[in-house]
Amino acid sequence: MRTGRLLAGAVAAAMAMTGAAWAHGPSRLKTEMTVLLDATPAEVWEAIGRFDDMGWHPAIAETRMVPEGAPADQPEESTRLLVLGSGGEITETLTRIDPEGMQYRYMITQVDPAVLPVTNYSSTLQVSNRDGRAEVLWRAGYYRGFPNNDPPADQNDDAATAAVEGVYQAGMDALAERFGRVD
Repeated sequence: MRTGRLLAGAVAAAMAMTGAAWAHGPSRLKTEMTVLLDATPAEVWEAIGRFDDMGWHPAIAETRMVPEGAPADQPEESTRLLVLGSGGEITETLTRIDPEGMQYRYMITQVDPAVLPVTNYSSTLQVSNRDGRAEVLWRAGYYRGFPNNDPPADQNDDAATAAVEGVYQAGMDALAERFGRVD
């Protein structure tokens, strides 16, 4: 009788652990990066605050509003297509804009994981006043490109984070080169 209870307990524990292992999918990842620039917040916002112009970022060859002529400042109606210098494309939709607060939020609605290995990506780009200088904050929440368990190496958590950090770092470095970085 005791052996039967032990066996039943072991089977129940194994089943519980198996269910828990299969129930857990990928975790939401986050990236946040800031840079303090030797420029006023208004100068930096003028350069980066337009949803229809990502020309300040070195990876972006062209920004197109979709459809052509679509508004660039209307949440949920403003969609841009970023054409990368590498030939890849990313489609993003504006979800919130606050010109007075110098920030906008957007989400990626379409991207090939080979271009950027993320899913359910949403981001905020913001300029703040820090003692008369511009502090740029770029942050995002996202999931890796492969939504199921056992992702390939090029679509796992590390690949997703490295890709987003690379995009952000290139943008921040370009802004620092343009305006000067304050250490």
